[in-house]
Amino acid sequence: MQTFELTVQEILDKQFNIDFKGYNAQEVDEFLDRVIHDYQQYDEKIKECTDTLLKYENTIESLKNQISDLQARLNMQGEVSTNASNLDVLRRLSRLEAEVFKNK
Repeated sequence: MQTFELTVQEILDKQFNIDFKGYNAQEVDEFLDRVIHDYQQYDEKIKECTDTLLKYENTIESLKNQISDLQARLNMQGEVSTNASNLDVLRRLSRLEAEVFKNK
């Protein structure tokens, strides 16, 4: 996991030494370089998280489609099974009737 070099409080509390011409330019540049580095890491982390989120959203969508397909197949098999079962019952009933009425 990436850790940021600066906290918000460190940025707020930062004080630069003042020389006779103003702030020490090198000290300010070094501090700003650290801030820029942290923002670059932050941008990279945001992109990484966004890419991961998109990947998971695509996976979820794909799995939802697979579930729908499987449910449709299951429903079709259930209908076929029910129809076959009904046909089997009718055949048995027909044979039973034939046996009963054949003996009369």
